[in-house]
Amino acid sequence: MPESRDPASAPAYLLRGALLSNGAATADAVVAVSGGRIAYAGPGSGFDAAQFPGAAELPLPPGASLLPGLVDIHCHGAAGGGFPTGDSQACREAVDFLHRSGTTSLLASLVTASGEELLRSLGILKVLAAEGLIAGVHSEGPFLSTARCGAQNPLWLRDPDPELLGHMLQAAGGTLRTMTYAPELPGASELLRMLADHGVTPSLGHTDADARLAAASLTEAADLIGSAAAGGRFGPQARPTVTHLFNGMPPLHHRSPGPAGASLRLAAAGTVVVELIGDGVHLDPETVRMVFEVVGAANIALVTDSMAATGLPDGDYELGPSAVVVHDGVATLRSNGALAGGTATLLEVVRTTVAAGVDPAEAVLAATLVPASVLGLENEIGALRTGMRADILAVDADFELVRVLRGGRILDASA
Repeated sequence: MPESRDPASAPAYLLRGALLSNGAATADAVVAVSGGRIAYAGPGSGFDAAQFPGAAELPLPPGASLLPGLVDIHCHGAAGGGFPTGDSQACREAVDFLHRSGTTSLLASLVTASGEELLRSLGILKVLAAEGLIAGVHSEGPFLSTARCGAQNPLWLRDPDPELLGHMLQAAGGTLRTMTYAPELPGASELLRMLADHGVTPSLGHTDADARLAAASLTEAADLIGSAAAGGRFGPQARPTVTHLFNGMPPLHHRSPGPAGASLRLAAAGTVVVELIGDGVHLDPETVRMVFEVVGAANIALVTDSMAATGLPDGDYELGPSAVVVHDGVATLRSNGALAGGTATLLEVVRTTVAAGVDPAEAVLAATLVPASVLGLENEIGALRTGMRADILAVDADFELVRVLRGGRILDASA
């Protein structure tokens, strides 16, 4: 599904409903779309329909809400296709499903594998990024802790290797956007400098570090990003992230707060963004609500960690080189029962987060503008404002998907 069509040829549309954008809610709002861009987004009382002759109003159910297209910065695949496989057609089918499910922007996430497999996958995904289908690539490893490897294959874990990272950066051709790393590994500081020099956001995770080391590493990463941002290698709101907070790290303990405690403290200070897999499986809903109340939605990125089984029935699947079984929607490694990614779409994660007691506008913020700012794309996607790309979801009163627009074009919503 190439994105090369002239956006000026996209039809003009009007949508009416409650507007959830920028962490706020506006009742009785209108969003006007023209030329693939948002031409108006705000109260219906301030909208002049005469300025948009010929615009078709899209029928929506009573109680509908309008959201920015969702942005997932940690996603391994869907609809039978896994991004780590290096299979171009499977990757394209996964992206198509995710777009139609409301995730209009995403990073394709890799898992730890051999250097050869990583380079091959990066070469495939670079093409998808060039076509505008994905916003880039997230590499979950291979510089991770064996003690907290989770579903990562320990065979391919290694200490930071500048030569391998250099090959990965070259293969990605500027599309590697984030990388998960364990700060306790030898050479982690050099890794951070190399990532920052190439505009790649470091994401602390799959780590057994204590709180002091985790905090020092995240602070170092934030300082490096700040310096690199001055040189134009990051957006003005860029910050390091924490890969799926609480998962892939020691549990939070009152005498040993670990990386989770350090991450919560720094997120509350606005220094980092923490990922939350708010699917009801990886985290208890009360934990999700607690994190929103403690650190604030502006410092949280809701993610899916989704894998190939997303959108499909229970059964046998793969996550990179590892065999996975999905039962009752929960994906685990066949070898040891460890959680092996998620099976929810990002809209389902938002819905579960709202059901946990989080304000809907804040849940939407954490699934749109916050991850967009991690990518440096906060002026293009992640909010419904005049001039931004017309990525829009319409949902009903139960947050079930009704309409998807990407770049001003209607997509057939996935069931």
